[in-house]
Amino acid sequence: MNLSKDVFLEGKNLILRPLKVMDVEGNYKYWLNNQEVVQYNSHGRFPQTVEKLLNYINTIQNSNSDLILAVLDKSIDKHIGNISLQSINWVDRNAEIAFLLGEIDYMGKGVMFEAGKLLIQHGFNSLNLHRIYCGTSSDNIGMQKLALKLGMFQEGIRKESIFKKGKYFDIIEYGILNT
Repeated sequence: MNLSKDVFLEGKNLILRPLKVMDVEGNYKYWLNNQEVVQYNSHGRFPQTVEKLLNYINTIQNSNSDLILAVLDKSIDKHIGNISLQSINWVDRNAEIAFLLGEIDYMGKGVMFEAGKLLIQHGFNSLNLHRIYCGTSSDNIGMQKLALKLGMFQEGIRKESIFKKGKYFDIIEYGILNT
């Protein structure tokens, strides 16, 4: 299966392309039920099903406020995660960037840094966004390092905003301006 046929953005090691219904045939259907993959975000609280994923993909394909892209390892044409600009506000020119690295063996290898750079550049240079932001659990050290490496600045903290692992965690907010 040639997953990279519809290249949207391309980096040195990665291809970003629209998320497709056929992605559900691969490992994507397992990611949101894998507690290691979703340990720091709000996924994994309810079982993910193929039907829910298909509905999600069909909904986002018609969205003008959410740009959801599959992240592919260019060398083997493998869908390894998703990245998105979501809740795009066209008046205030801002959007939230979100990351989902589903294939655990790619963690810690700079994949989402490359994908994040590509999508932030696209957001600023093609979508004319002024600000891109994200939030992450206070125990997600990897995402905090990624946000800073992408040039984001810590903007604030939402106290005890996410309940995971039987307790509340703060959400640390990051943002970057197109300057």
